[in-house]
Amino acid sequence: MLTAITRAVSPSINRCELSFRPRQVIDVPRAVEQHRRYQACLEELGAAVISMPAEPDLPDAVFVEDPAVVVEEVAVMARLGAASRRPEAGSLALVLRQFRDLRWMQAPATLEGGDVVRAGRRLFVGASGRTNAAGVEQLAEALRPFDYEVKPVPVRGCLHLKSAWSYLGEYLGERTMLVNREWADCAALEGYRLVDVPADEPEAANVLIVGDAAIVADCFPGTARILDGMGWRVMALDNSELMKAEAGMTCASLLFEYSGPADLR
Repeated sequence: MLTAITRAVSPSINRCELSFRPRQVIDVPRAVEQHRRYQACLEELGAAVISMPAEPDLPDAVFVEDPAVVVEEVAVMARLGAASRRPEAGSLALVLRQFRDLRWMQAPATLEGGDVVRAGRRLFVGASGRTNAAGVEQLAEALRPFDYEVKPVPVRGCLHLKSAWSYLGEYLGERTMLVNREWADCAALEGYRLVDVPADEPEAANVLIVGDAAIVADCFPGTARILDGMGWRVMALDNSELMKAEAGMTCASLLFEYSGPADLR
């Protein structure tokens, strides 16, 4: 069954880490409501949503994608590149260990899940301000026994690789990636069909694919039209408040398949 781990918006989110966006006041109640609608959308698409409580002292904790990389066999708990965020992994691990065996990264490695774009058994990992070479290597080492390939990708001008790429799966028989070529080196995507986001929607490459649905921020109508034309069931959501914290659509959930029993206390 498709499982989605989420975490409620922290009341301290206005103290979030920022790298590329100017700080703007985040309307916390509105962010909470937008996040609620996001979770409802996941449920509508068939996901079993496990909602963790807010972390008042961890402003970025709503972004549960970053502290872990989950594949079918294991979950790798990351050492986050932003030091203020590293405590987020502990409580997330308590939930994830019910579904996967855990592996933990060690210093000097840093890695954030937003830098990991998975395409089948290949994981592209952004070499960004948050993910270093040791992080890429430790992820590769953790996944090597399960025959995953890990490929580093230079990132520029944005926070994470997922800000620049989203894997769409197979389209007309070709592996297909939605991309902003200005923000990541696409040389690693030889053999892939590349779908460019509109020039006036540079942040739109981060979309969340769930089955035949593509969840897109409603402020990116051009990208929504492209995906609709490709046959995706487009679901446009207002993500404006979390975007002030440099969020994309993938950031606020950790999605994986699970078929066994779990103690969800």
